[in-house]
Amino acid sequence: MASFPPRVNEKEIGKLLLNLVDHTEVVRDLTFAPDGSLILVSASRDKTLRVWDLKDDGNMMKVLRGHQNWVYSCAFSPDSSMLCSVGASKAVFLWNMDKYTMIRKLEGHHHDVVACDFSPDGALLATASYDTRVYIWDPHNGDILMEFGHLFPPPTPIFAGGANDRWVRSVSFSHDGLHVASLADDKMVRFWRIDEDYPVQVAPLSNGLCCAFSTDGSVLAAGTHDGSVYFWATPRQVPSLQHLCRMSIRRVMPTQEVQALPIPSKLLEFLSYRV
Repeated sequence: MASFPPRVNEKEIGKLLLNLVDHTEVVRDLTFAPDGSLILVSASRDKTLRVWDLKDDGNMMKVLRGHQNWVYSCAFSPDSSMLCSVGASKAVFLWNMDKYTMIRKLEGHHHDVVACDFSPDGALLATASYDTRVYIWDPHNGDILMEFGHLFPPPTPIFAGGANDRWVRSVSFSHDGLHVASLADDKMVRFWRIDEDYPVQVAPLSNGLCCAFSTDGSVLAAGTHDGSVYFWATPRQVPSLQHLCRMSIRRVMPTQEVQALPIPSKLLEFLSYRV
C-alpha cells in the first residue's frame, strides 16, 4: 500500500491525491489531529462528523453522530485525545477520540454555535455563538469559566436566540494561551485576556468571517465575506508566573487530576483556572 502523503517530484505538485466521498451535504470544516497521525475529521451539514485515516488511503474510520442539525466547526485538543464539535441548535459536543464516543454535551449557549478552539495547554475551550457571546469552558468538567459579551447589557435569552447585529462569527486562541480573538457582526475584531471580561484591544472590521493567530502569536489574520484578508499586530504581554505554571501543569494533567494533588489549597488555587 502506498504511503500518504506520497513522495512527489516538482512536476507532480498540485496533483489530486485523494477524494473522500461519503458526506451527503456541504462539508463546513476540517481539522487534522495535531499529533501527526494524519487523522482527519470533517464536519458537515448532514449532521455528522467523519473520521478519516489518510495513512490508510483515506479510509473512513468512524462516523460521529449526535448533532440534531448542521455541524459548523470542529477542533482537536492539543494532545489529540479530545474533539470539540459545534453547530446549530446551541450544540457543543466533546468527543473521546480514543474510543470515538461522546464525553458530554456542553449547555449554556442560546443560539447556533459556529466556532470553537482549544487553548494550547488543552485546559480551556472557547466557543463562539450567534447569541453574542464567547464562552470559555473547562472541557474536563463542563464548567463555564468566563463569558465574553459582545452586546452590553447582555441580551435576554429570547433576544440572544434571535436575529441581532452582534452575532459572533469566529474565535481563536493565541499560542500564548493568554489571549483570545473574536469577530462579530458589529464590524469589530476584539482581543481578550482570559482573566478579563472586557476586550484589551478593539479594531474595526466589516464582514468578518474567520480568524487565526500566527504561530508565534504576533499577528492575527481575519478573512471576510468580500474576499479580503486583514492582518493585525496582536497584544503582547509578559505572562505571569501563575499563567506559566498553570500552562506547564495543565499540558500533562486534566482538571480532576490537578484538584486531587496532595498540595495546600492556596497552591491548588494558584494552579487552577477559576471563574
